[in-house]
Amino acid sequence: MSLKIIALTAMLTVVATPVLAEDKPMDMSKPMGSHDTASHAFSEANDKMHKDMMIEYTGDPDVDFVRGMIPHHQGAIDVAKIELQYGKDPDIRKLAEAVIKAQEAEITEMNAWLKAHGK
Repeated sequence: MSLKIIALTAMLTVVATPVLAEDKPMDMSKPMGSHDTASHAFSEANDKMHKDMMIEYTGDPDVDFVRGMIPHHQGAIDVAKIELQYGKDPDIRKLAEAVIKAQEAEITEMNAWLKAHGK
């Protein structure tokens, strides 16, 4: 995994984080514009990622790392797909496409590692 991809993944994950810092929940009684809809989608993806990362630890740091990173990478894929659905900037859309490709490959690699090690 390259440092560039790690940095890009972190950046896309941070995109969703400000939604969690809001003082009040979104008012779902009002019609949502594309910005509100995207923010809601980012929030849902972030919530799912954090829930899925709450793994039962085995005491094996290699296994725990891989099992925790799979949902983290999936979260990066999910927010990148939201960017592709709602984002307009061509450079950021290209970045999102690269994140999806890289994270999918790494999830495949991690699942193969788990299988090869009987985990």
